[in-house]
Amino acid sequence: MSRGRTRGRRYDSKPKLNLKKVIGVIVALAVIVMVIISIINIVKTGKNEIEVKKYSYYTSYENGKFGVINNDGETIIEPTYNDIIAIPNSSKAIFICTYDINDIDGTYKTKALNEKNEEILTGYDKIEAIDNLDSKQNIWYEDNVLRVSKNGKYGLIDFEGKEILACEYDEITALKGVKSNILIKKAENVGLVNEKGQIIVPVQYKNILTLKEGYKNEYIVVNENNKYGLISTSGNVLIEPKYEMIKYLNSSNLFGIKENGVWKLINTQDTNIIIDGGYDDIIEAKTDSIIIIKDGKYGVINMNKEEIIAPQYEDLKYVFSIYYIAKKDGKYGIINLENQEVIPFEYTSMVYVENAGFIQADKTETETVIFDSNLAQKITGIISEINTDKGYIKAYTNNEYKYYNFKFEEKNVSDLLTSNNLFLSKKDGKYGYVDKTGKIIVDYIYEDATEQNSCGFASVKKDGVWGSINKIGAIAKEPSVNLDNSIYIDFIGEWHLSDNGLYYEK
Repeated sequence: MSRGRTRGRRYDSKPKLNLKKVIGVIVALAVIVMVIISIINIVKTGKNEIEVKKYSYYTSYENGKFGVINNDGETIIEPTYNDIIAIPNSSKAIFICTYDINDIDGTYKTKALNEKNEEILTGYDKIEAIDNLDSKQNIWYEDNVLRVSKNGKYGLIDFEGKEILACEYDEITALKGVKSNILIKKAENVGLVNEKGQIIVPVQYKNILTLKEGYKNEYIVVNENNKYGLISTSGNVLIEPKYEMIKYLNSSNLFGIKENGVWKLINTQDTNIIIDGGYDDIIEAKTDSIIIIKDGKYGVINMNKEEIIAPQYEDLKYVFSIYYIAKKDGKYGIINLENQEVIPFEYTSMVYVENAGFIQADKTETETVIFDSNLAQKITGIISEINTDKGYIKAYTNNEYKYYNFKFEEKNVSDLLTSNNLFLSKKDGKYGYVDKTGKIIVDYIYEDATEQNSCGFASVKKDGVWGSINKIGAIAKEPSVNLDNSIYIDFIGEWHLSDNGLYYEK
């Protein structure tokens, strides 16, 4: 019926509803609503999957070649490269591959690949990860910058390819033992930049050194005459480079300097020499207490060179308050500033875990004691792990593993390893796995085992060989790998960590 014919029509009573049409409209509307809801759910689900499913990447090794796997153990880059593939940041799909290596003339080529095996970050002669190394021989890469070169000169880019330092330097390397501090060299001089390419130390020194591993408030600078000085991160010269050596003493303004073979103590706030010789060495300075060595023995003096503790110990380290870890007759204990023995000299080693606030003392190879900040004995057993990131201690005591927080409260492992869904459990000398409620998921059949790693896999040992299970407790790798000579036991699916800890292999 056309619009014109319906206009002005009068009804004597209410019109009747056409039920079929009404039902049809309702069904159509319902379908539309369901479609809209489905689309919304799909979009939401897609977003959630993108947010939740985050991959991490690891170098793999198989049949003498290197590749890349992800945290599910899936091969991302086939193992076809002769040289190890560098992964600067395990959460980023940027893989630096080296190829066409000529050992005779030392030449090689590099490229960056993504998770699709596509070449990225092109336009440079070379692109490389910047490796670093600490005193324990732990190797890592700078995780947000890459070194690039053009026409024989080096610069820096970020992971998106943005240039943060132009290719105009002769060398670019990491300042060893410190993250996000990068040495740049031009001609015969070096300087220091951070990960954003900002100058920390100008390019005018022969060398730049760290005061202490991981410490980056000040730096040692060495001039063309091999004289040592001190410079701050803002570029202020705190100590002119005119000394034979400079030493960090665990103080913000007191530093050891060596001049004409003599160790002295200098205050950078006014550059006054506080102690001008008289000691073999100066070890540490805390407020008015200074650890020195005289005639081969350790002691403590004050700023006026008055003896607080006469030099008589084989070693001495400040702990906190008035306490010091001391070594006497080959054993460690703790003394106070009155030279009173507060913890007996009966330990083979003793360290203060500063970022956890307790003292770890080894009595024998199988017995370690943990003392709190009141020097009270809190834990005794084999300390298998101290995790300062998650704030717990794992100890083997009374024939079982126990977990403690840094308040020394015993905790369920599920309270500490909150991202895990399986937890190691021991019964009748065998290991299995339970869930958060204590329900047995993997039966007690293994002679050794580990907790789940960050990838969700746990390593299990049976009949003398190792394999792995996945996050639901299913076998990912049948126990078949002999790891008796391995320090590190870790699996990602079928791949196990190599003895050197640098890559995963089958």
